[in-house]
Amino acid sequence: MIEILDDWCKGCEICIIRCPVDALEMSDIMNRKGVRVPRLKEDNKCNQCMLCELLCPDFAIKVIKEEKEETEEKECKLIIGGVCAE
Repeated sequence: MIEILDDWCKGCEICIIRCPVDALEMSDIMNRKGVRVPRLKEDNKCNQCMLCELLCPDFAIKVIKEEKEETEEKECKLIIGGVCAE
C-alpha cells in the first residue's frame, strides 16, 4: 500500500516517471498548493520496491509493506550454508 501526504507533494512527478512497474498516475485531486497529486492506478501493479519513497524529495510518499501470508512451512532435511536444500 502507498500512502501519499497530499499537502507535502509539489507535483514533480518523479515517483510516476521512475516507477519500474508503472503503478502511479496523476490524480484529479489538488492539494493546498494547487498541485495535482499522484495516486495508484486502478490496476495496482505496485511491488513495494520503495523507489518512489526513496526518490521523493519532499518525503510525501510512504510505502507500507503488506505482509505475505505464510501458506506452508516446508520441512528442511538438509541445510547447506544456511539455506534449505531439497
